[in-house]
Amino acid sequence: MAGFDKVVSSYEEAMAGLEDNMTIISGGFGLCGIPENLIAEIKRKGTKGLTVVSNNCGVDDFGLGVLLPDRQIKKIVASYVGENAEFERQMMSGELEVELTPQGTLAEKMRAGGAGIPAFYTATGYGTPVAEGKEEREFNGRHYILEPAITGDFAIVKAWKADRYGNLVYRKTARNFNPMAATAGKITVVEVEEIVEPGQLDPDQIHTPGIYVDRLIKGSFEKRIEQRTVRAK
Repeated sequence: MAGFDKVVSSYEEAMAGLEDNMTIISGGFGLCGIPENLIAEIKRKGTKGLTVVSNNCGVDDFGLGVLLPDRQIKKIVASYVGENAEFERQMMSGELEVELTPQGTLAEKMRAGGAGIPAFYTATGYGTPVAEGKEEREFNGRHYILEPAITGDFAIVKAWKADRYGNLVYRKTARNFNPMAATAGKITVVEVEEIVEPGQLDPDQIHTPGIYVDRLIKGSFEKRIEQRTVRAK
């Protein structure tokens, strides 16, 4: 079973094969559950012309936001701009192509892509600019639009714990978009806080089966808080 071992020893090896103009699907929500070290490796490699699919683009100096100053991202498919002033600036100036997508629709685009479903109908966005140019159908008296699924050349994912075969467990809200992203990449790369031996994870607690994972690396994480709110003394 040695061939099932997904562990790699460096971030350079983890992101080997990433080239300009590829599509990357990234897990995470805000700064929660983001594959921060894999993103840093993309920054280090200097890969450009990327299409990035993610709920948002991090903040100016952390997460996917670090790829914006050097114009490494050509297009982003996201739910919202969030706390990223540079993302907003590039979008408003036309320097960055942005496809804003309803959050649930974005999650389903990833899930459908991973499941081999090419497109699906949803009522979300009907009658709004989201529906422009898309096929419309009526089912049981309600209007729907056809949304294409999403797949990527790479999927980058953050999980809490994994075994060497790539079976993944996410921790609480850090699960967010990560399970869907993990299924939708031609190459899925995962960074985790802990790697255990096969058999040490409870099969009932595994969120993503190792069949979806190609590379696995153990990392150290900063775990920033996007908006810190404290009670006044």
